[in-house]
This record gives sequence, structure tokens and C-alpha cells, in this order.
Amino acid sequence: MKNKRLIIILSIVVCILLIPLIAMQFTDEVNWTLVDFIIGGIVLFGFGFLIDLVLSKLKTSRHKVLIITILILILILIWMELAVGLFNSPIAGS
Repeated sequence: MKNKRLIIILSIVVCILLIPLIAMQFTDEVNWTLVDFIIGGIVLFGFGFLIDLVLSKLKTSRHKVLIITILILILILIWMELAVGLFNSPIAGS
């Protein structure tokens, strides 16, 4: 069962990372390097693993939904910061 969840997480991460890879074939607006794909994969897999951990450890649905919502919001903020430098931090992409 644990291997099945890991395969699902990896499949979702690969599908998400295929979006910019395919977009790079059709437009010059998307310009990712190998490092971008590696960092994106690490971030997505890390959050996928955290969500899996929340789903397996917490008992009540209310807590699961709350924690997963917070994790997804954090993921979105980190992704935006890496992409365009929303908060002008040292890890900003622009």
C-alpha cells in the first residue's frame, strides 16, 4: 500500500513537471533549466510526501482538511516566490 502511494505521488509530480517541459517546446516564454526542474521536483515531491503523511497520521477529517489546505497554500506561496519573486527574497526567481 505504501509503494502504491509513493508511485501515485511520483506520477503526479512528473505530470506537473511535464507541463513546463511541453510548454517549452511551443513558446519561448517558458524557459526552465535542469536546475528549475530539479528544484520543482524536490518541492512538489516534498509537499506530496507531507500530504501523504498528514493523510496517514491524522484521524479526523476536519484536521486533515485544515492541515492539507495550509500545506497547499504554503506550496503556492513558495512556488510563486521561486517563479517571480513575490516577496523579493534571496531565493526569488527574478
